[in-house]
Amino acid sequence: MGSSTVQSSAATSRVAALRQYGQSVWLDFIRRTLISGGELKRLVDEDSLGGVTSNPAIFEKAIEGSDDYRDAIEEISRDPSLAAKTVFEKLAVKDIQDAADVLRPVYDRTQARDGYVSLEVAPDLANDTRGTLEEARRLWKDVNRPNLMIKVPATPEGLPAVRTLLTEGINVNITLLFARQAYEDVAHAYVEALSARAASNQPVDRIASVASFFVSRIDSAVDAALEEKMKTATGQDKARMLRLLGKVAIANAKVAYQSYKRIFSGPAWEALAKKGAQTQRVLWASTGTKNPSYRDTLYVEELIGADTVNTVPPETLNAFRDHGKLRPTLEEDVTGAMDVLDDLAKSGISLDKVTADLLTDGLKKFVEPFTKLLKAVERRCRAANTARINAQSYSLPSMLASDLARKLKDWDSQGGTRRLWAGDASLWTGADEASWIGWIGVVERQIEDLSQLKAFQEEVKQGGFAHILLLGMGGSSLCPEVWKETFGRVPGAAELFVLDSTDPAQVKSFEQKIDVAKTLLVVSSKSGSTLEPNIFKAFFFDKVKARIADKAGSRFVAVTDPGSNLEKEARVDGFRRIFPGVKTIGGRYSALSNFGMAPAAAMGLDVGRLLDEAERMVQACAPGVPAAENPGLVLGTILGLAHNHKTDKLTLVASPGLHDLGAWLEQLLAESTGKEGKGIIPVDRERLGPPSVYGEDRLFAYLRLEDKPDAAQDAAVDALEKAGKPVVRIRVATTYDLAEEFVRWEIATAIA
Repeated sequence: MGSSTVQSSAATSRVAALRQYGQSVWLDFIRRTLISGGELKRLVDEDSLGGVTSNPAIFEKAIEGSDDYRDAIEEISRDPSLAAKTVFEKLAVKDIQDAADVLRPVYDRTQARDGYVSLEVAPDLANDTRGTLEEARRLWKDVNRPNLMIKVPATPEGLPAVRTLLTEGINVNITLLFARQAYEDVAHAYVEALSARAASNQPVDRIASVASFFVSRIDSAVDAALEEKMKTATGQDKARMLRLLGKVAIANAKVAYQSYKRIFSGPAWEALAKKGAQTQRVLWASTGTKNPSYRDTLYVEELIGADTVNTVPPETLNAFRDHGKLRPTLEEDVTGAMDVLDDLAKSGISLDKVTADLLTDGLKKFVEPFTKLLKAVERRCRAANTARINAQSYSLPSMLASDLARKLKDWDSQGGTRRLWAGDASLWTGADEASWIGWIGVVERQIEDLSQLKAFQEEVKQGGFAHILLLGMGGSSLCPEVWKETFGRVPGAAELFVLDSTDPAQVKSFEQKIDVAKTLLVVSSKSGSTLEPNIFKAFFFDKVKARIADKAGSRFVAVTDPGSNLEKEARVDGFRRIFPGVKTIGGRYSALSNFGMAPAAAMGLDVGRLLDEAERMVQACAPGVPAAENPGLVLGTILGLAHNHKTDKLTLVASPGLHDLGAWLEQLLAESTGKEGKGIIPVDRERLGPPSVYGEDRLFAYLRLEDKPDAAQDAAVDALEKAGKPVVRIRVATTYDLAEEFVRWEIATAIA
């Protein structure tokens, strides 16, 4: 989950205004502090929030990356006979009950139409009808709230369970719907269940259900298939495919909505409606925009219609409140939507196959986080909850320590990092800073669309490349260089080199290191117009073309912002892939965007693990986490207060295994804080001297690699701390935890 809070507004928000069009907005996020901190109630009051959905991935990150559940886990796990799943269910049931209580006034006011909280059955029961029924009944009883929905996946085995549960009077959220036919099967099952209840003289007026129809994942899959076909397509075929990019998911949803209107009309349905039955609303799911080329509110703006729900991640909710466009779009140009689907078939892509594959992949995406979740609970039970904040400690002079304690209390009273996550520009100068915080949500987007990075990784491996040469400057090359210097060459993968100097001798040396015919060249430029990467590209493109003529483009990949000149040139030259940047992420904050993650994938790193580690730090730093327990907030406050105490130089001390991280931190800190001529001065790779050689203007940050510490560094830092120098210690468990450091320091720098 990338951004884990949402900005509130005193005025009627655009989100609340969606109710004028008959649409309810639910939040696709839950964690204990969202409820206990009062934020969920604010969203209900100020944004007319109509519901909440949960999933194992959200719970796992909150449990693993924060202290939210520490006391509860310690209390529950005193009974050693309890399995991890039982411990989790107890945690989840409490959260769901509390959230349902906050939403109960909505449920009552709308006469059971809205105000629901969803809790899903274990994902490993997706193909087990009996197991699904047993667990759903047990969860319904344990939660004991009328505004609960049990979430069940729309598998062939799940459908009969859904029908039975609804017949028994249990509200159901049917999830993982991608295909129109699958949706229609679910809608008919709902009608059949209500008809069965009516036939046995049971009430139908308080039975509720939603059909969760997934959206953005369809565009991700279809766009990838179209991009592959466009490599060899020409003329009208290629033009048609270009027009289809980013259009299929919306078209598929619009056509499915027409099925909804047809099924919930006519004499049979009207007979049920007279008994008080409510329609099973279509719930648009997976509505966070994955592709940075598309508007961040696309899957809200284009699906506004009556009797629907849109469940959105916090980042999308914030974006829509800020700049969403309001109009009833769901039934605009339905004929055009059908034409889009026809054109997709003409392009040789089967939507039926795409949706079938997405269901399979979706089930996998449900099972894997659940497995991680249970492991996280087990670790917490065994280790008495050693949270991420405990990996960061500090020793400060008394005056600075006193100011820190006071400031952290202030942060709590001001909502912690809520204003940062919500893009409140008044945190800084009130200028355009809020337009540059896309990095906050990038981890969540990358995890959601991880298949693209993994497919690229496999493609590089199968391509038989010996080397990868990244061509970039500054922010586009610093993170890949950290990967290279930290991990070296990954066994069985191509070796990464990074060229970020126009020195002719340097360029020549890299040319000599590689065989251009067996090298994948990654041209990395955010703007696409930076002189140096363009020169590099022209130089090496000529070299490759001389060796393999018309296939030169197949040896190149571009990472650049959508619409840039580099993107246009890459399409003309037939580049193997084009990875989009995010326009709201500045270069120095781009480590976990495609600028850092595409090279990581190419060189064979476990990108899923890197992003999981990053997401844990995102959760540890989320709003609602008490300020003193928020690693990024604490570090940033120390940096800012130290600067105010004339301690404006930060010496970065990193274990040898992390030695290159300082180069990335240098740019992040100096360029971000030095705009007004009064920034933090980072000092990297300085051999530590005795305490006597340092004045009062130094703060020391020690990033210690726990599995490969350096005894001499330990002794030098100990001496500094004993002498009263301000020292921050950060324990980095393994090299893969570097991803956590990117998040920690980005947040800290923004706070500072």
